[in-house]
Amino acid sequence: MGTGRATATVGTGAAVPTGTVPAREAVSAVPGRLRASPGDDGPGAPAIVLINPNTAVDTTATMAAIARRTLGPGVGVRGVTVARGPRMLTDPAALRAAAAEVATAGRQALAEGRCRALLVAAFGDPGVAELRSLALHAAGGPVPVVGIGEAALLEAAASGRPFGIATTTPLLAGPVVERVAALGLADRFTGLRLTEGDPEQLAAHPESLHEALAGAVRACVAQDGARAVVIGGGPLGEAAEVLRARFETPVIAPIPAACRRIARLLGVGSPPGRAGSPRAPDPGAGR
Repeated sequence: MGTGRATATVGTGAAVPTGTVPAREAVSAVPGRLRASPGDDGPGAPAIVLINPNTAVDTTATMAAIARRTLGPGVGVRGVTVARGPRMLTDPAALRAAAAEVATAGRQALAEGRCRALLVAAFGDPGVAELRSLALHAAGGPVPVVGIGEAALLEAAASGRPFGIATTTPLLAGPVVERVAALGLADRFTGLRLTEGDPEQLAAHPESLHEALAGAVRACVAQDGARAVVIGGGPLGEAAEVLRARFETPVIAPIPAACRRIARLLGVGSPPGRAGSPRAPDPGAGR
């Protein structure tokens, strides 16, 4: 079983500061408008609405594509991007600010109708609590609301399995650990491992990102005793898909985990690619 440590470590084992810091200057998008991602299903079709809590439209498109692959052709997905905020959520203040933008996006999606479920695609689940309150009173009946962080953590910890988290944002270590505790999973949590370097620079270089996250996953398994590892971040969705094929230990990709949870809530069947099946051994595991 996990040790229940409420600590966050990098590969060297050094403690990571988790205090609140000021948000970076927001990159303004078009005020008051939500932007659909390319490749969305037709506007008249009922769909799962994936809300990207940052303003990177390309990230919205990538995450929506992952959701479509997971859910299959029978379930529509419509991606929307919040109107204001940074291109990447990297600190607690930005995460808190994103909650209001997510609530606005979700409120608009619910008002427009044709919304089968709401998927909040940031690992800190900003705005999920507010949206659940709104979605209870949606026209046509309650609408499920799922955050990728909650879904991935619950899936990783299923059946008492000890799990770790690998991610790129050291300033969000505190909120992530708090989220684990709030979900009642601290007794199964083996710790959080971080990549080195600036998160946005890493995101701009996929191969470097994959290798850095692979190192964090290996540390979760070899040093912390994790038997499943969550990749902590919506924008890390493609990296998580790549890493799932590299490790025998289950690597939980948060967007597919959220899609599986939504599928269960909607009763639309079991999407392909369920987590937990063994993968090929990681070629870098012996390094």
